[in-house]
Amino acid sequence: MNGFASVVFDCDSTLVAVEGIDELSGPFRDRIAALTDAAMDGSVPLEAVYGRRLEIIRPTRAQLDEVGRTYVRALMPHARETVAALRWLGKTVRIVSGGLLPAVQAVARELGMEDGDVAAVGIRFDADGEYAGFDDTSPLTRNNGKTPVIRAWNLPRPALLVGDGVTDREARPAVDAFAAYTAVVARPAAMEGADFVLREPTLAAVLALACSPDDRARLADSPWAGLLDAAG
Repeated sequence: MNGFASVVFDCDSTLVAVEGIDELSGPFRDRIAALTDAAMDGSVPLEAVYGRRLEIIRPTRAQLDEVGRTYVRALMPHARETVAALRWLGKTVRIVSGGLLPAVQAVARELGMEDGDVAAVGIRFDADGEYAGFDDTSPLTRNNGKTPVIRAWNLPRPALLVGDGVTDREARPAVDAFAAYTAVVARPAAMEGADFVLREPTLAAVLALACSPDDRARLADSPWAGLLDAAG
């Protein structure tokens, strides 16, 4: 395929090297990580664990704000430069995530994106900042939920989706290609049926995949001229 006009990123274990729900989990970390892995590997439906994890943790507003800061610290190598280069080339960039919206928006802002470029799951707090529930109507809390969200964006085509989990692979019908990103965690359920498997520990690999020959020529005279070399 001769490059992509749009690139949609997952957040956790793709744009960032952590899972936000695990960072929130505190003393419940092992239990929560097991539930997360089961959902991302496709062993259990996402909807079976999504609300359960939050009820166990009951995260506060302050804790979620800290996860946003953790996300920013844990950005994958060349994440900022890759997104900047994609946007400079005129490509549409979005983030779609089953993570919690305030934390994912912190990533988007760090990458120079707008809040409207993000789809994630809303969360509610009471006046004291204590947990008061989440948006259980969001399709992103269920398997196959990313497909209608991506389709609703009506992205310029061809479109590429990059992610690490089965919920990303399931959204393949909404795009023209799916790249399984395995640098953080390699999930067989995501790699099976993927159009591409990216193993490089840098998101510059996504830029290399998304670029047409004309894009590469343009980048040669840009601030990101060396970024394709970093992709390996």
